[in-house]
Amino acid sequence: MSSNDAYNRSEEQNGGNGSIASFSGSTGPSTSKPDISQIQQQIVPNEETHLRGDSKQAYFSDEKVLIPESDKVGFSWRKLWAFTGPGFLMSIAYLDPGNIESDLQSGAVAKYKILWVLLWATVLGLLMQRLAARLGVVTGLHLAEMCYRQYKKVPRFILWIMIEIAIIGSDMQEVIGTAVAIYLLSNKVVPLWGGVLITIIDTFTFLFLDKYGLRKLEFLFGFLITVMAVTFGYEYIVSAPNQGEVMEGMFVPWCKDCNSEVLLQAVGVVGAVIMPHNLYLHSALVKSRDVDRRQPTKVREANYYFFIEASVALFVSFIINLFVVAVFAHGMYGKTNNDVVSLEQNIT
Repeated sequence: MSSNDAYNRSEEQNGGNGSIASFSGSTGPSTSKPDISQIQQQIVPNEETHLRGDSKQAYFSDEKVLIPESDKVGFSWRKLWAFTGPGFLMSIAYLDPGNIESDLQSGAVAKYKILWVLLWATVLGLLMQRLAARLGVVTGLHLAEMCYRQYKKVPRFILWIMIEIAIIGSDMQEVIGTAVAIYLLSNKVVPLWGGVLITIIDTFTFLFLDKYGLRKLEFLFGFLITVMAVTFGYEYIVSAPNQGEVMEGMFVPWCKDCNSEVLLQAVGVVGAVIMPHNLYLHSALVKSRDVDRRQPTKVREANYYFFIEASVALFVSFIINLFVVAVFAHGMYGKTNNDVVSLEQNIT
């Protein structure tokens, strides 16, 4: 079980910190769009929505990253650096084993034809992540807490069951997939059960790293993303796919002579990129920054920098996914198993 899964499970079931005020949305039509100050005025204490008194604090509520003050008007690199982190932690979900497997299959099955699906799925993901981040910044509540306060008991229970099922499905593919990968990379020396144990150990290792500080965890995942970008970028340069075909597949929303297998793979690309659990995570991660929500200018500033950071993070994730698709499209498209074996023998 990953740290994201553990977080989503606890927050959907328990609804977060009872000390956080509930958000009372307006009912009925509105003739004017409320500003941030009006929304924040509606965040008032309500004993009926509080949880048990012994509930633990919400995630990251005890560790805030300070935002430097600046008299400079406009963009500030120092402030962008202070806000950098949540978006890259979130973007890891766009580079997980499920996404990489989807990239491999896309290249082998459709070559470059559905790169445009990957592009627009990432753009749609960015828009949804922006909404999730704005929810956390403006209200001070993450998505699980908001669901707890806005829905009645039965819908909350259904949401919790859905999250549990999603966690189980995600864990199964990631644990088994990692075990199979270790089995193959070790030339069958490490058995499958050994790979499962290694996966469990590294999962708890990342959970413990979280206790050493949020910024350290953000730096670690930033380093891992950099390693992926460099290694997959090197493979892309070495394989040298046809750049014209890559650009056409990425910007021309058409799939000529595509069969049901390619269509199914296109749906798989969307499913691998758009992940609901990431919305819960991102809306909570932005709360790790010390933003004074009583000042609308500070809230707008936080939304501005979080959007820039998320855009950069998802752009990097898209480039990495593009590298993987292009490399496998160049080397595996139209190849049979015998062709792959012959290619491997020629290389070795």
